[in-house]
Amino acid sequence: QVQLTESGGGLVQPGGSLTLSCAASERSSRYYAMGWFRQAPGKERELVATITWSSENTYYGDAVKGRFRISGERSENTVTLQMNNLKPEDTATYYCAIRKSYGFVLDDVGYNYWGQGTQVTVSS
Repeated sequence: QVQLTESGGGLVQPGGSLTLSCAASERSSRYYAMGWFRQAPGKERELVATITWSSENTYYGDAVKGRFRISGERSENTVTLQMNNLKPEDTATYYCAIRKSYGFVLDDVGYNYWGQGTQVTVSS
């Protein structure tokens, strides 16, 4: 069972930046993809960004394209989410997740391991 530990959430003003990090308890690059989802109160969980280890392709949710950037460090079993120009609608709990095998990476259904989540609040 892979353990995922998220860090870096907090309170930030609109237009500000935050960096989230996720560390896996074992070699995450043995799996297909690792990324971030988020869920706001009363809303469904949605993709933020994910990276496939074999090709290092990155995918982003429409709401964050051009503002967020995901990167991965194989040797450290980590992924980092750099979030810029944050908006109040980015307020949510952000979850790190791993998908073990090849498949559709944009949907949370195929992800096998999840972190506990870290809260991001964007407010003035």
